[in-house]
Amino acid sequence: MLETSKASEEVSQAQDTRFLTSAERTLETEIAGLSALRTALQNGLSAPFRDAADLISKISGRVIISGIGKSGHIGVKLAATLASTGTPSFFVHAAEASHGDLGMVTANDAVIALSWSGETQELASIVAFTRRFKVPLIAITSRANSTLGKASDIVLEMPIVTEACPHGLAPTTSALVQMATGDALAIALLENRGFTAQDFRVFHPGGRLGANLKTARDIMHGGDTIPLAKIGLPMRNAIVLMSQKGFGVLGVTDELHRLVGIITDGDLRRHISTDFLDKPVEDIMTKAPKTIDPSMLSGSVLEMINSSGITTVFVVEDSRPVGIIHLHDLLRIGAA
Repeated sequence: MLETSKASEEVSQAQDTRFLTSAERTLETEIAGLSALRTALQNGLSAPFRDAADLISKISGRVIISGIGKSGHIGVKLAATLASTGTPSFFVHAAEASHGDLGMVTANDAVIALSWSGETQELASIVAFTRRFKVPLIAITSRANSTLGKASDIVLEMPIVTEACPHGLAPTTSALVQMATGDALAIALLENRGFTAQDFRVFHPGGRLGANLKTARDIMHGGDTIPLAKIGLPMRNAIVLMSQKGFGVLGVTDELHRLVGIITDGDLRRHISTDFLDKPVEDIMTKAPKTIDPSMLSGSVLEMINSSGITTVFVVEDSRPVGIIHLHDLLRIGAA
């Protein structure tokens, strides 16, 4: 029985090793494909890539993505990435194009067609449509001399890569290369447009991403809720004020309303003495406290709070406190 159990364990370990070896081989193959794409972008692919980005940046309409099979799935992802980064875009299924969906394409648009072979029959109708109505056509294919490549205005010719599939049949590395090309195009357009995190927030209002794109100004407590005391205030009064505000901290301001210090529970414990209540706040405060700008994204606020080991931070503008944020505020909006 012991021998049987040991043999079974050895078989299981061997299988685990095979799985990991296969996974590593897949990743190495796909990394090599991305490396080949980068090399191509530094050489022959550079000019058509610039032309494609320039063309898209100048159209007044949308970018229409089309493809079928794995290329179609990549196209759906590319359309979503473009749309979320400020380039209006949507996907038209190649097989549906000739059944009415061509009506979605206008003369102000540009079409990106994905086909690794460049011979995808289902793309024929949308390709013919772009030629008839002079809609710019960009091809993402591995063969510039293919039917699709020859019909296109701009060809982004992908490098020939080895599929991770050992039979060379399942689109793996090729699909990754297509997706990476689409990502590179989307980000180049984003940066050219000066698309900011705040612009990004407009298209991502929900979920944790939307929460992380809120700014400190969006979530801070302001006005009379900010726990503040002026220099010279006795600690007996400061403690009452600190308790009333409920943040566990107290900011200290000078005569110009600039934040010059902060008092925390830790400061109270460190400075306790017989004459503690008669001391002015400036004798107890920690000088030069950590602060943030109103425009800081909540994701960055969370990182700063965590790395600093604090739970509350003041929001300042021109050295003057305009708000306060507690870790619970970040939990409330879903950023933490």
